[in-house]
Amino acid sequence: MQMNNYIELIDKKLDEFIKIEYPETIFKSMKYTVTLPGKRLRPIMCLETCKMLGGEIEDAIPTACAIEMLHAQTLIHDDLPCMDNDDYRRGKLTNHKVFGEAIATLAGDALLTYAPQVITKYSQNLSPSVILRVLNEYFKYAGAYGVIAGQVVDIESEGKYLNINSSSENKEDAEKILEYLHLHKTSDLFQLAMRTGAIIAGVEDDRLSEITEFAKTFGLAFQIADDILDEISTFEQMGKTMGKDKAEGKLTYVSLYGLEDAKCKLTCLLTKCHDIMDKQNMSSVIFSQIIDNILQRAGNNK
Repeated sequence: MQMNNYIELIDKKLDEFIKIEYPETIFKSMKYTVTLPGKRLRPIMCLETCKMLGGEIEDAIPTACAIEMLHAQTLIHDDLPCMDNDDYRRGKLTNHKVFGEAIATLAGDALLTYAPQVITKYSQNLSPSVILRVLNEYFKYAGAYGVIAGQVVDIESEGKYLNINSSSENKEDAEKILEYLHLHKTSDLFQLAMRTGAIIAGVEDDRLSEITEFAKTFGLAFQIADDILDEISTFEQMGKTMGKDKAEGKLTYVSLYGLEDAKCKLTCLLTKCHDIMDKQNMSSVIFSQIIDNILQRAGNNK
């Protein structure tokens, strides 16, 4: 299956899974962000992992769509005035700009709980034990040990690590905080996507560890790429306000190490992803395309 085929399938299922019912406002708000045009990387990586490991794509569709709903929830809350206060997402007004802060907050809460209902309701071909394992993964990576932890550290570190140089006493602390932030705010959802795809495919624990290593490495690279693009891209290219991380004193790879070192680190991590694929016989044209596209967009040193 090609990338566009995956996107079309996921978009179709997302539309089906979120029906507009009473009270219509909350479902419209939920659906607004979930169905914004996007790359759908997390659900694609869930489906592709399942397929690559011998599972059936159809069996993983509810979980893949639930993960995209969870991702949308993080975006809605991240954009709120009390968080990053963004007006645009993917070229469109953010949820709270369309529906107001109260409804947007509730839409995020609703998606957080609606997504696992999609897994339990539509995963008809999965055994109860597999569904339970998938749900445990979802709750782990969605909660206080996962993306929420990353968001908390992102907020608490804002403005604390400005003008750090190589001799600064705070440099080592900042490096540890940054790795934790990247790992949980971004990498965790990719780990969730690939681990659940692998679980649905029925892999053994040792294979699951290999998949997790790839997902963790890819997630860290993805966030570094995002940090780079925030520095070098335009609104027209990204569909959101650029340069906010720097203006708000966010701790990013670029702010801590500089643009060129960030690009070098990105290249190293993406090369490691290819190496893991080769070493573990992870044969996937889709994954190779995703990696190479990120490198081309953010890792170009010219």
